[in-house]
Amino acid sequence: MFRIQKTYENTIVIEKSQFITRLFRVNTVEEVNSILDFIRKKHYDATHNCYAYILGDNAEIQKCSDDGEPQKTAGAPMIDVLKKNNVTNILAVTTRYFGGILLGAGGLVRAYSESVASCLKLAELYDIKPVRKFTFTTSYSGYNTILRVLPYVKMDEISFTANVIITGYCDNDKYDSLTQDLYKYKIDAEALTDLGMEYVEVPVENKNQD
Repeated sequence: MFRIQKTYENTIVIEKSQFITRLFRVNTVEEVNSILDFIRKKHYDATHNCYAYILGDNAEIQKCSDDGEPQKTAGAPMIDVLKKNNVTNILAVTTRYFGGILLGAGGLVRAYSESVASCLKLAELYDIKPVRKFTFTTSYSGYNTILRVLPYVKMDEISFTANVIITGYCDNDKYDSLTQDLYKYKIDAEALTDLGMEYVEVPVENKNQD
């Protein structure tokens, strides 16, 4: 399942009603409740502060709220958009300022769905995958060569001293060829150390959100 790493915000206006959706990265119900308290205080004058959230590697925890809108016209369509896009550890809050025109049940479902979907399209999604982590020291020349010819080497930490100390990772199937490529491109790599398997969040390419 996918995740976001930062907060996103988007506003749409439908029939003079303003729908402000924010997406938050959350890991616990406590975080969810803290954010909801913040939003309710910030938008104390809003007509509704509806929300939906999903938590867990397998989306074990799910909850939504219509916050006074007709039943299943706000929270349910919001969480449906999150589930359709296979995201987790996410909280969507949509704040509505009523514009004076009633939308009806169908109109509300479309409005809240569109608001969350529009915000989600702004988000960069991340997937969790197993990788091989390692560290080594190289020269500045070696560092520049790695940037140019070894795109599969992803760098987590870089220390620029007399030399360059790199802690990074690559796909498991690329690690065996790393030593060969370092030799092939004449990249000096002292004390290359395999740090073992880890799980990291990597950007999702060709995302398709609705």
